[in-house]
Amino acid sequence: MLNWRRDPGYEQRINAKLIEIEQIKKEIEQIKSDSAQIKSDSAQIKKETEQLRRENARLRSLNAKTKTLLSYVDQHCFAPESNSTPIPPIEPGSSSC
Repeated sequence: MLNWRRDPGYEQRINAKLIEIEQIKKEIEQIKSDSAQIKSDSAQIKKETEQLRRENARLRSLNAKTKTLLSYVDQHCFAPESNSTPIPPIEPGSSSC
């Protein structure tokens, strides 16, 4: 061999690169794990959002029914302001509004 000399820092650089590669592999695995968790969380959020949409629709329906019922109560139990005929007094024990 002609003038061959071993590079004293070569082994250290190789070992440092191997350590760096292992660290990068660990980081990639952590990213994969985080990504799987994000996907799981996203699916859960979508499920909960759909439940909330259904619940909101149900509540809107109940609110509409309540408004209708209140309107009927107002019409049948309270005299309109424009009504000029006096309301007869309600006797105790009657079942009127």
